[in-house]
Amino acid sequence: MADVKYKIKKGDQVKIIAGKDSGKIGRVLKIQRENGRAIIEGLNMVKKTVKPKAQGEKGNIIEIEAAIDLSNVQVLCKKCGPTRVGVKIDGDSKVRICKKCGEAL
Repeated sequence: MADVKYKIKKGDQVKIIAGKDSGKIGRVLKIQRENGRAIIEGLNMVKKTVKPKAQGEKGNIIEIEAAIDLSNVQVLCKKCGPTRVGVKIDGDSKVRICKKCGEAL
C-alpha cells in the first residue's frame, strides 16, 4: 500500500472533535501512516494488562494512549483555534497554512 500524505505532523497541537475525549487538546506523539491514525499525548487512554517479565514479579494493569483516527482531530491555529490545513507554495518550499486566517502553522 502506498504511503498517503497527511497534513497533521508529529508535534502538532490538535483538538479532538469526535469520540470520548471530544473537545480536549493534546500534542501528536506519533502518526501511523499505514492505517491513518495518530497517538495523542494523554488522550484516548485505555487500560492494558502487562505480563510479569521476571520470575516472582507480578503482572500489572497500565494505562496507555490508544490511536485515534485522523478524521477525528483538527490542528490548532494560534490565532483562530481548530482549523483545516492548507499548503501554500512559497518560492521553492511548501508551507502549511491555516484555512481560516491564512497564517503559517
